[in-house]
Amino acid sequence: MKFGIDRLLADPSLIQDLSGRRVALVAHPASVTEGLAHSLDALIEAGVNVTSAFGPQHGLKGDKQDNMVETEDELDPTYNIPVFSLYGEVRRPTGQMMSTADVFLFDLQDLGCRIYTFVTTLLYLLEAAHGTGKEVWVLDRPNPAGRPIEGTLLVPGQESFVGAAPMPMRHGLTMGEMGRWFIDHFKLDVPFRVVTMEGWEPEGAGFGWPDSRIWINPSPNAASLNMARAYAGTVMLEGATLSEGRGTTRPLEVLFGAPDVDAKGVLAEMRRFAPDWLAGCAIRECWFTPTFHKHAGQLCDGLMIHAEGRFYDHHAFRPWRLQALAFKAIRRLYPGYEIWRDFPYEYEFERLAIDVINGGPALREWVDDAAAEAGDLERIANADEAAWHETVQPYLLY
Repeated sequence: MKFGIDRLLADPSLIQDLSGRRVALVAHPASVTEGLAHSLDALIEAGVNVTSAFGPQHGLKGDKQDNMVETEDELDPTYNIPVFSLYGEVRRPTGQMMSTADVFLFDLQDLGCRIYTFVTTLLYLLEAAHGTGKEVWVLDRPNPAGRPIEGTLLVPGQESFVGAAPMPMRHGLTMGEMGRWFIDHFKLDVPFRVVTMEGWEPEGAGFGWPDSRIWINPSPNAASLNMARAYAGTVMLEGATLSEGRGTTRPLEVLFGAPDVDAKGVLAEMRRFAPDWLAGCAIRECWFTPTFHKHAGQLCDGLMIHAEGRFYDHHAFRPWRLQALAFKAIRRLYPGYEIWRDFPYEYEFERLAIDVINGGPALREWVDDAAAEAGDLERIANADEAAWHETVQPYLLY
């Protein structure tokens, strides 16, 4: 199969469409060809006139470890072109940045999750191009989480850098498909093109991520396909006092870790409260001592997710519900436990981080309501998931 960048490089007509035009590339470390050449190098070698590059959160080099760690603009030492940061002084491309090119190639590997900020960066680029005549091309890549949809829709008025639009946590689209929806939903006037993948089968082997391609971290903590599958749930730990495994070799692949929580007891309570929500993966107790971040230097008891190998059932696995269930079990076993982390999250200073992450307070309120049952959250999520499924059907390309 071929990703968008590979199709572009192999198609003389597409290269010809870029001839004589100034081209910008939005990229990160996972922006590579099937031969593992970085897209910037490959495009320039193919004769494309690349006049600028843009790096999203974590930078073009992918060297920035945590949230709210900014990247500066720089000059590429090899090609002597400006590299603009879209996670530094600005999140949205400025007019000066947009003036450096005529066509903008967006080549970011996404994880299929609303909170993963590359999807917001796509929207901000499209909005910056609106009405200017600047073209935006998405060089499409797989959604490694596949087509399943899960989570509540972002509530209008709750938008943020980790919540671009009223979509659920696990959106089921590729970036090309998402761009098509953005254009219609926000009524954007942008010459837009998707260089589609060739041979991508969302329901084929790998269930989103093709077996023929190796995994390269699109961000420092996206270290495996297992993480990509679990992320729509485990990312909620960023809004909790519980560790998501940062400071270990398997970040965001755990349901939680903490020095003062009995993980086996929590797992038993999860099985009592909503056993169906544990389907599609294996859960095992694990121990770790983070070298940095939450609970650094402390031995943590936790639960590891294995959405991989023979334990993985693509359609049964529901990571958002699984993570919600872990929170609920902890709340039931430790009623006074300070689960929710109160700190500025992605430059949102007024709302709790967990509410910013979920695009509203519904999940937190469900966890904290002692009388709330699994079916209460299920009803809200089911309705939102069905609505999103219907909304996106016209925009699917595969």
